Amino acid sequence: MTTRRRTAALSRALLARTTALAAGACLVAGCGALPGGSGGSGGADTLTVMTFAPEDSQATNMPGMPGMAKAYESWINSKGGINGHKLRVLTCNEHNTPTGAADCARKAVAEKAVAVVGSYSQHGRAFMAPLEAEGIPFIGGYGITSEEFQSPLSYPVNGGQPALLAGVGHQLGRACAKVVLVRPDTLAGDSLPVPLNAGLKANQMGDASDIRAAEDSADLSEQAREALAGSSPGAPAKGGATTAKDGKDKGCVAAVLGARTETFFDAFRRADSQHRKPQVSSVLGSVSQALVDRTGGKESPFEGAYVTSWYPVAADPLWTQMRNVISDHAFGDDSVDPDDSGTQTTWIAYTVFNEVVKRFEDGKGITARGLARKLNQSEPVKTGGLTPELSWRYEDMRAVAGFPRMVNGRVTFQVVEQGRLVSQQGEQSMDMTKTLEQSPRSS
Repeated sequence: MTTRRRTAALSRALLARTTALAAGACLVAGCGALPGGSGGSGGADTLTVMTFAPEDSQATNMPGMPGMAKAYESWINSKGGINGHKLRVLTCNEHNTPTGAADCARKAVAEKAVAVVGSYSQHGRAFMAPLEAEGIPFIGGYGITSEEFQSPLSYPVNGGQPALLAGVGHQLGRACAKVVLVRPDTLAGDSLPVPLNAGLKANQMGDASDIRAAEDSADLSEQAREALAGSSPGAPAKGGATTAKDGKDKGCVAAVLGARTETFFDAFRRADSQHRKPQVSSVLGSVSQALVDRTGGKESPFEGAYVTSWYPVAADPLWTQMRNVISDHAFGDDSVDPDDSGTQTTWIAYTVFNEVVKRFEDGKGITARGLARKLNQSEPVKTGGLTPELSWRYEDMRAVAGFPRMVNGRVTFQVVEQGRLVSQQGEQSMDMTKTLEQSPRSS
């Protein structure tokens, strides 16, 4: 045997021995799937996904989203998994910071997650870049950042904050002579007046007055006084538009402050010493049934408030399956509120993930990039009537400036009556896409 052949044979023998030793070590230590596998760290027959959201922060918290994700994991695995695969759900606290959001995304990459599902973060740039680098799809985010409607790897299930604010504009534009918006003094908050004004404009209204508030402020009395003065019938409407001749002679105040919405309306009620009681409004997420209950039910400051949502009212039978899953698999976790829009969004996002995974033949080849290709090419996905059928093919994209991946612009109109969030009488759900398309810019 020549020297070259002996060297080659020895190299092959060493490689074989090294591979065998590595395999044995993995059996002992519990190594994850090999590179290129479908299951991430959970093994070849496991699909790993992540859900992240802020918890225990000084601003908006969404603990119900990871809570719903873990309940879904327990439920779907009790039924045998998805298409022959066990579901492994990782959760991560992004702390409402860019660093926290980026850390969660990097953890998803490190754990070889095939998707991030049903998550919340205000820091789109921080979390999307690591996911895009590894081809990991972001399915059903809360819709609070522009990146969720711009990234080719984002698959939104609702119209996000733009659709909600345009809906508020429609809801208030039919009832009010003037509108005041109170919103966070943040990058995400800066985008809120544009869609609201688009909805007002569609109802022949001028722009809303814009009042900013620190996201983590515990005292909003100054903003409350300013909003009360700005919504007074005697105050000039911004843009010179008054509509009292059309029977719309009351002022309206819309507050979209997340967890601080309760703080604002408490200060607003105390500031209204003359009991003028302007029409108040918000969006689901800033106002929930749990918040109404906690603040007095029928005696709540939210009694009579208009609320715009992406989804049917929480009492709708369409939510029955989700409620059953929460009851059976999230017992002891009080953070998982079936009336919460974050919980609802996570349920819908996992429904989409489930349906798309089932479209892989024989359950094979499910990787992050493969899942993204399937989402880009598949026929519309049904969500049990909770949203219109969803599809992210090129032909499904909308001409909304700054939000091209908005494929569902539907909103529903609700009102707090006798302490309960119910559908607003005489109002049907509306698609805000055309309103947003006609806006000069939506970001």
